[in-house]
Amino acid sequence: MCGIAGVVAISATAAGPDRALLARMCGALRHRGPDEFGLYRDQRAGLAHARLSIIDLASGQQPLTNEDETLWLVFNGEIFNYLELREELQAAGHRFRTRSDTEVIVHAYEQWGTDAFERFNGQWAVALYDRRKNQLVLSRDRYGVRPLYYVEQDGRLYFASEIKALFAAPEVPRALDPVGIAEVFTFWAPVAPRTVFQGVRELEPGHVRIYGSGGVLQDRAYWSPSYAPTARFGSVDEAAEAVRDALVQAVSLRMLRADVPVGSYLSGGLDSSLVAALGRAALGQRFHTFSLRFQDAEFDETPYQRQVVERLGTEHHEIVVSRGDIAGLFPEVVRHAERPMLRTAPAPLFLLSKLVRDTGIKVVLTGEGADEMFAGYDIFREAKIRRFWAKQPGSTLRPRLLERLYPYLARSPVNQRAMARQFFGRDLASADRPGFSHTPRWTSTAALFRLFAPQTKTSVAGHDLPAELLAAVPPAHRDWSALAQAQHLECLTLLSGYLLSTQGDRMLMANSVEGRFPFLDKDVVALANALPDEYKLHVLDEKHVLKRIGADFLPPEVVNRPKQPYRAPDAASFFGDGAPSWIDDVTSERSVRAAGIFEPRAVAALFAKGRARASDAPFSNADNMGVVGVLSTQLLHQSFVATAPPIQPVTAPRTLVER
Repeated sequence: MCGIAGVVAISATAAGPDRALLARMCGALRHRGPDEFGLYRDQRAGLAHARLSIIDLASGQQPLTNEDETLWLVFNGEIFNYLELREELQAAGHRFRTRSDTEVIVHAYEQWGTDAFERFNGQWAVALYDRRKNQLVLSRDRYGVRPLYYVEQDGRLYFASEIKALFAAPEVPRALDPVGIAEVFTFWAPVAPRTVFQGVRELEPGHVRIYGSGGVLQDRAYWSPSYAPTARFGSVDEAAEAVRDALVQAVSLRMLRADVPVGSYLSGGLDSSLVAALGRAALGQRFHTFSLRFQDAEFDETPYQRQVVERLGTEHHEIVVSRGDIAGLFPEVVRHAERPMLRTAPAPLFLLSKLVRDTGIKVVLTGEGADEMFAGYDIFREAKIRRFWAKQPGSTLRPRLLERLYPYLARSPVNQRAMARQFFGRDLASADRPGFSHTPRWTSTAALFRLFAPQTKTSVAGHDLPAELLAAVPPAHRDWSALAQAQHLECLTLLSGYLLSTQGDRMLMANSVEGRFPFLDKDVVALANALPDEYKLHVLDEKHVLKRIGADFLPPEVVNRPKQPYRAPDAASFFGDGAPSWIDDVTSERSVRAAGIFEPRAVAALFAKGRARASDAPFSNADNMGVVGVLSTQLLHQSFVATAPPIQPVTAPRTLVER
């Protein structure tokens, strides 16, 4: 995995980039690729690359070019089917100088143009400068595993893996976008192309964007999801066998196609445990697993983790995280996330990736994506119950099914029947409309708008964010099943914007570790989307088909345990004895007014309430999200707007090409 950046003149009057700017942009990404640095620069375009060496350690340096030096590429990611593509390209007459997947991209573009991206099975952010056509091609993988941001400013295009590299250019303005912030306080993350910074855009997952000398020439989706259940499986057992074969292949590609050791995260849940088991089988020998433990018993999954370790015989590593750990490193976590967050869950993952790196491992497999592809979340079960209830809205028995949800929450929304029926019983008449599955979440989260300052509310007033999101989904969305619609919305919002970004890429790459996600393999996704709904959510049994596979590899206690999403101590981490001083600083009236997002009196009341609560009294869900959301937004303003991010330019890059 790597970091990429660049500057391209997209108007005839704009100047090309200078080397010092490219060195600063590359320096801002050194945590993503500390092994080697490379720069390319001509009169119109400049490319920068910070390399984390995973494949072809000796000759995979970037920027990389074709034989006649008319195409130049910087690439962040992995193309896991690169050997198969290389063989096909060689048969077509292409000649290779390296063993890298990077060079496969160059020749694939020569052979197939932008249609090449449809052939890739991997995770990538690509910038390809075509000198003959005077064009820049940007592309991003199907679910946005790898990030790619851009700014169009004064006739220039700036792009980078992270926003801090864009801000290395003094001419790029730094300001928060209230609408982007509001998306976080609705969907938990901004939805691409919007970000939380004014003028900064994120390339949408599954898209290719082409710039010529006159600006944008094309922006299109080369891929979009399709949910079309087939009848080719005679039974769920046949489907389980097909899914197992696809997962074995996906894990093997990610386990074996690396020139460095690969480990695996292990939460103790079904998804990561199954990936670890298949990784162990693919490698054929002991390998490394990594787990988080928590001092708070509510969040700890140690017994399940250790059962899996004993079953698989892995070289296991673990770290115990406290509330104080979370509060102490939270400012650094926000600097890497580059967006507000409503949960502290990324912070322990930052520590886990550090443990991986300290162990000498550069690559880990994770179970991310299984819940979205195979319907593992309570939000899917919740929507199914609410639709069942909507058929007889006066029933008193049907809503009792809600009591089977959220067993892992100390303050579960279903514990008090009257309140649960009032909350989940709203809008039952709209059960057949798109967005029904997510309306309760979006509505409860958007209640945090009460914390916004008047000017923020004014900026957001013209936006119905859920309606805008639903208006942008593919036309086929309405023809999909209710479960498929919910799965797609979860991928659009939580998966791409939060789980793969804030919790995933950013916390891994903060410590120069690459994450690989077998459940997001091209073939696994296609198969999962083709399964009948009941194979994924069987009555209320989530990930039904995966549990059948897991039974062959894992202890029954792990396979059959109730779903417990990964969580960490939230608001409670920031109050009580030992709370760090930065909290009072960023929530002071002066700091809140300077950021201009929140109403100072509302923030003061929220934090006074937090300080006054008894040490063992739980926070409400709204207060939990409010505290974390305010702190992360204030830290974001402090780190990126009030002051420029500190940057150490790279010096003496190994690859330097200037024309």
